[in-house]
Amino acid sequence: MSAMTSGTASTMLDAAEAARRTRVRFLIVLMLFAATTINYADRATISIAGPGMAKELGLTPVQMGYVFSAFAWSYVLAQIPGGWLLDRYSVKWVYAAAVALWSGFTLVQGAVGFFTGLTAVVMLFALRLAVGLTEAPVFPANARIVAAWFPTRERGMASAFFNSAQYFATVLFTPLMAWIVHNFGWHHVFTSMGVLGLAFAILWLRVVDSPKNHPSMNQAERDYIEAGGALLDMDGQGTKTQGNAGKTLRQLLAHRMLLGIYIGQYCITVLTYFFLTWFPVYLVKERGLSILQAGFAAVLPALCGFIGGILGGVISDLLLRRGFSLTAARKIPIVGGMLLSMSIIGCNYVQTDAVVVGLMALAFFGKGIGALGWAVVADTSPRESGGLSGGLFNTFGNTAGITTPIVIGYIVQTTGSFDGALVFVGLNALVACFCYLVVVGEIRRVELKAS
Repeated sequence: MSAMTSGTASTMLDAAEAARRTRVRFLIVLMLFAATTINYADRATISIAGPGMAKELGLTPVQMGYVFSAFAWSYVLAQIPGGWLLDRYSVKWVYAAAVALWSGFTLVQGAVGFFTGLTAVVMLFALRLAVGLTEAPVFPANARIVAAWFPTRERGMASAFFNSAQYFATVLFTPLMAWIVHNFGWHHVFTSMGVLGLAFAILWLRVVDSPKNHPSMNQAERDYIEAGGALLDMDGQGTKTQGNAGKTLRQLLAHRMLLGIYIGQYCITVLTYFFLTWFPVYLVKERGLSILQAGFAAVLPALCGFIGGILGGVISDLLLRRGFSLTAARKIPIVGGMLLSMSIIGCNYVQTDAVVVGLMALAFFGKGIGALGWAVVADTSPRESGGLSGGLFNTFGNTAGITTPIVIGYIVQTTGSFDGALVFVGLNALVACFCYLVVVGEIRRVELKAS
């Protein structure tokens, strides 16, 4: 009886402790979600503006592929410097500067509509390079913030939540941007998104801070997340590696687990960039929809991707709570989701537009479930170099932003069809499964060698 009384008392104490805790970490992840939504909406502006822009400027599919890829060239090249900035300076301020700068460059893209010919193409390419350059620190910062603010058992859900914003951006902004293009012209998409981003940068500075000194967070929440494995510090972890980034990068690249994760992320991101660049064009050119119809048709796959993204985090954290290892809890949703995403190839064998959109929705639902890479980065990155590790992960992943639009452009121009392009996308999902099943092995936090 005394044991039962003791257990009841302990439960009551735990409940009282939970009631006293603030929930600031949920506000933080909501800000990450909002920032990522704007981030991906700005990336997708070019795909919505693409058909009208190509017609006005006379661009071929291959030229469109290079314009689509411009963002990713600088985005990939800036990942390592961006990660270094995060390890050396305040994550809060680097993040705010990034949002303000990429939004400013997005805003200026609206002026391209006042030019013609080669001048317009060069300006657009250069501005897309600038957007990619300034967006580079954001996703490594997201992973670092989640590692600082969330205990391990909540990290999968938190990472999946902010990562699912890439689909929510399409749900929210694609119909809106398509309406703007339809009624006002393609260049107004850029000006409206630029203004929104500049306003958000100001909000970010007012809301976000480190767990160590956030004014709205109480000690009970701080103790809870620290006991669960949160790092607490968004800044200052990189003192050991700031002067030796080259050695750190060599250690990260030589680690089999990390290399498997990095290559797997490249393959997963192929699906993302197909959706961000060629999907609306596919609906217009291959399926005969208007740009306005394509904008609304893209909502269902994006919504399913968003639901899948949330569900992937829920499944992963639930498996952890049920006693599965961290390795199993992360790999099961990733591999299962990637297998499901291969349904995109089925679009080659159906004619009805509704079935095509349904298969795309199924594919992006699977991709959403499997998009747990940033949770894995938060789980595995060395404590002293989370920025560099996240930057390297994002470098591999977003190299797909360079290759995917160009490869698909050549496939479409050579074959006159998107059939081969969809096979290319589906096979990358299969390779991602191979990486996680064969190459990655046990998922654990990496410890860097001192010398």
